[in-house]
This record gives sequence, C-alpha cells and structure tokens, in this order.
Amino acid sequence: MIEVIILAIALSMDAFAVSIGLGATKQHSKIAPLGIIVALYFGFFQGVMPIIGYLGGKGVLSWAESYTPWIAFLLLFLIGVKMIFDSFSEGIEEDISKITHRVLLILAIATSIDAMAAGFSLMLLPVNPFIACFIIAIITFIFSWLGVLVGTKGGTWLESKAEFVGGITLIAMAIKIIITS
Repeated sequence: MIEVIILAIALSMDAFAVSIGLGATKQHSKIAPLGIIVALYFGFFQGVMPIIGYLGGKGVLSWAESYTPWIAFLLLFLIGVKMIFDSFSEGIEEDISKITHRVLLILAIATSIDAMAAGFSLMLLPVNPFIACFIIAIITFIFSWLGVLVGTKGGTWLESKAEFVGGITLIAMAIKIIITS
C-alpha cells in the first residue's frame, strides 16, 4: 500500500504544479470554490486514467506477461523523465486568459495522461487496482486544493520543484520494479 501512496503523490505533482499556477492567476474572488473545483477535476481524472491504463494493459498486453516489469519500468521511467523535463519549462497556466470549466477539463486530462500510462504498473502491485485509483484520486484532490491555496499566497516557486520531485520519484519506482522482479 505504501507503493500506491508514493505513486499517487508522484502522479499528483503535475496537478499540484498546475494548481499553483491557477491559484496564482488571481482570476477568482473566492479561493475555496476554485480550489474545490480544481481539486474535483484533477482528482477525478487522476483516479480514472490509471484504471484505463490498467485495463488496457491487462487486456492488450497480457500475452507479454514475462515482459510486464520491463514495460512498467519503461513507462514509469519515461513519465519521470518527462516530468523532470517539464519542470524546467513554463507551464500552460501562464497562457490562460480565463479559468473556465472547459479549460479545467483540458488541464485535468492533460495532467492525467501520465497516470493512464502509470496505471499499467498497477498490475505489478499486490493491491486492488480500484482501491489504488481511489487513493490516487483522493491524494490528487488534496494536492490540487493545496496547490490553489499555495498559488494564491504567492508560492509559485514550488511549481517546478513539485514536478521535479515527482519525476525523480517515478524513476526510483521504475528502478525498484526492475530490481525486485
């Protein structure tokens, strides 16, 4: 279960970083409603996408069971590298002129694509994938809400650091999968 929590925290770092940027835009009059709305969008998609990845991996790649650890390693490693790379670039939230439900939907999907790929690795963990995805959703909800709160207080310096740490964590998990398989 510890691995699921670590995976959830690492995956939620994208949503946390974007939430900080959204909170920093100051396009809202009340912090709590924006924080809750952002957290609902990001938490929901971060919880659903790993299930899609898990089911896709279970159905399509079940024939390659002996390669499963290597595939999970490759996916987590690449996601980690992408997060580290993204931590050095500007976020999309600087280009947003108005925070709308459509914008939040697009951001939620964009930040959860890596969770879909990481869902494949749930096949290797001795935990119910639906419980794991619920944990991922809850942790992402909390981090997203906190991200908006931090952003409104001027903590934008945390944006890139959160993605960087998330990337390092996913790479470490990828290495652990290979070592223990």
